[in-house]
Amino acid sequence: MSARIADVFRRLKTTGRTGLVTYVTGGDPDLGRSAEILWALDRAGADVVEVGVPFSDPLADGPVIQRASERALAAGGTLTSVLQLIAKARAGLRAPVVLFTYANPVFRMGAEPFAARAAAAGVDGVLVLDLPIEEAGPLRQTIVNAGMDPIFLLSPTTTDDRLRQAAELGRGFLYGISRLGVTGARDQVASGASALVARIRAVSSLPVAVGFGLSRPEHVREIGKCADAAVVGSALVNMIAQAADSEDLIPAVERYVAWLRRDIDRGARGATTVA
Repeated sequence: MSARIADVFRRLKTTGRTGLVTYVTGGDPDLGRSAEILWALDRAGADVVEVGVPFSDPLADGPVIQRASERALAAGGTLTSVLQLIAKARAGLRAPVVLFTYANPVFRMGAEPFAARAAAAGVDGVLVLDLPIEEAGPLRQTIVNAGMDPIFLLSPTTTDDRLRQAAELGRGFLYGISRLGVTGARDQVASGASALVARIRAVSSLPVAVGFGLSRPEHVREIGKCADAAVVGSALVNMIAQAADSEDLIPAVERYVAWLRRDIDRGARGATTVA
């Protein structure tokens, strides 16, 4: 397991605090400010920073992240430039970095060159969204050999057999999506989130992060009742889009993450620390 990812979830367990995973699209609104956004997320207290590779033909991304990919692609965003971005930002980040990508850019680069370049850039975990778990073995081993964690996405319709496969192949944490469909902020946490987490915990001791649709402190607090971490993506990406032309962009990112952490930080202060 990646040392940085393992340390984060160990610390969360010790303090009794829900983790916050933040997703942004690499290169949005442009490559220069994208690094500043990563540093802002880290300063504001994101426990894990997830960086998406812009892709022209997404399967699971809703309109907000699709538009972010379009902006990033127009600004020159590619798998190579995102890895360069992470390498630039890495020294200023305490949080582990998870690269969120589709399979096409990885296989175009080549599995072994990709793994070597990602590890050298400081990537801690890799989630290849559209790679079927039944076909993930070779790339998974290449990622592990490079010292990174392969992370798998699980949905409410994932079968028990595939849950077990993910438990065997995954490292770092498992990523549960709280609802079917594409990414996008919602008003309420999906009712099936806790049931999915229970199914995952029945077959795996890995930490569980849950995302899709989360956008507010109360959502993070609700997810914390069953999972180890909450993932916020579309709402953050939308906020970046709205503030992209403002000098307030970076402070706005920090304020939003601090707001998301509001309830979980209050809860942690009353937690019992264990050795």
